[in-house]
Amino acid sequence: MTAFTTTKHLLGRPIVPILALMTLLVSACAQVGTNSFTFWDAIFSLIAFFFWFMFIWIFISLFGDIFRRNDLSGGMKAVWLLALVVLPFLGALIYIVTRPKVTAQDVELLTRADAAQKAAAAVSPADQIAKLQELKAAGAITEPEYEALKKKAIGG
Repeated sequence: MTAFTTTKHLLGRPIVPILALMTLLVSACAQVGTNSFTFWDAIFSLIAFFFWFMFIWIFISLFGDIFRRNDLSGGMKAVWLLALVVLPFLGALIYIVTRPKVTAQDVELLTRADAAQKAAAAVSPADQIAKLQELKAAGAITEPEYEALKKKAIGG
């Protein structure tokens, strides 16, 4: 076996990316406790910041989801919030796994969105122009406003 085939064979294995990551981690932490700030210290700091930012974002999303749900009682909301505060990672994972994929509230929101989309599609340019004529006749809009809105309703 040549060196090329051995390298090619190893690159397909998951051990190579793990070794590369470990090398980066060791080189990033090699200067800990010294007064120098290297490139790898900056990279490691950015990675740590990214994970803290994602951690906080996940918790904000979970807190919002817990408060928004209508199928949970106040006591269960308090239990979930307590679980997230006391056992952050484990509580978040358990909540994400046990949350129903579709709640009654999700179905209601989808139904409302679908109804709104159908209502918006049902309004034709002719209906808009008729409404504009009524507004102009009532004196709510002027002739130049009417013409501008009519042009917009037609799509021009």
